[in-house]
Amino acid sequence: MLVVFAHSGTGSTVATLHRGDGVVLQLPGYDRRHRVPHDLAHFATERTLGMPGGVFGSIAAGAVFSNMRLMSGHPRHDAAARSKLILDANKHALSVAEALAGVIHHAVETGVPDQALPLARKAWDSRETDGFPWTGDQVTGAVRLLTDMSAEFEATGTVRATWPADLTAAPPPPRGVRRGRRGRT
Repeated sequence: MLVVFAHSGTGSTVATLHRGDGVVLQLPGYDRRHRVPHDLAHFATERTLGMPGGVFGSIAAGAVFSNMRLMSGHPRHDAAARSKLILDANKHALSVAEALAGVIHHAVETGVPDQALPLARKAWDSRETDGFPWTGDQVTGAVRLLTDMSAEFEATGTVRATWPADLTAAPPPPRGVRRGRRGRT
């Protein structure tokens, strides 16, 4: 999925997402007060940490958040139901992604990258009981990617990035659908 981050007319950012199914969506940002776009932080964090259930992996799978707008293409006949299933299935993963993207965003925004790892561990521990699944190098990699992407955004006003297909959330099976053969009478 191609994602293009650009300045919007409101002084914030907008991400234009070109999904593999031909649908093009816009995701507005609400970050006028930040130098680093928050959605860019989601992209860098979720991609580097391999989080398919986050914002971008969910969108690639067919999720549409309520603030998104269809720009072109023809959504599936069951797009709304599919989106709801994906968002429901990824509710917890989206919460974790929000917390971790917030930490990485803060580290780059404030220029204090050495705080990213302890804050990421703390954010993880507030939501999970399992051990922290990423290495310090992975967290540093997320900070580095966001630093590079935000520098490009500041210099050019646009960042083009590709969301990897292997980080697309697995869509859950539709509810209430029975599979298999019916018995004969």
